[in-house]
Amino acid sequence: MDMSGGLDAIDTKILEILQRDASLSTADLAEQVGLSQSPCWRRIQRLREEGYIKGTVALVDRQRLGFAIQIFAQLKMIPLSDEDRASFHRAVEAIPEITECYAVFGEMNAMLKVLAPDLNWYQDFVVSTILKLPGVADIRSIVTLAASKHTTAVPLQVRPLR
Repeated sequence: MDMSGGLDAIDTKILEILQRDASLSTADLAEQVGLSQSPCWRRIQRLREEGYIKGTVALVDRQRLGFAIQIFAQLKMIPLSDEDRASFHRAVEAIPEITECYAVFGEMNAMLKVLAPDLNWYQDFVVSTILKLPGVADIRSIVTLAASKHTTAVPLQVRPLR
């Protein structure tokens, strides 16, 4: 099943290459996809305008910056008013060590991805920060040991299943 809408093979190739290395010059990218520089630049601009490319960032090594462990914190929440829910999201947004936040189905209501230097720091962080977030009633933490796969690349088409 193709979920890419109006993308042709060249657009898909551009996205594939940019997900691996967005620092390429337009000339280098154009050469790799078989276009001249101007049409390639126009395609990149269109991909940005249409929202396929949301931004361009540098991927920073968290461990080099002292964040040795990554933890998934699953939160059990009390029922929140719209105002309290907004307050929760504003608070999470302001905490740099929380790099992702998701609403989830099941027994737990939210999941946070937290970067921490060590478990002692994280234990203090839970008490001083996470448990003080609006509506948090309980927390389960999953400490990751190693990553066997980590990518920021999005599949460019949905793979058909049997």
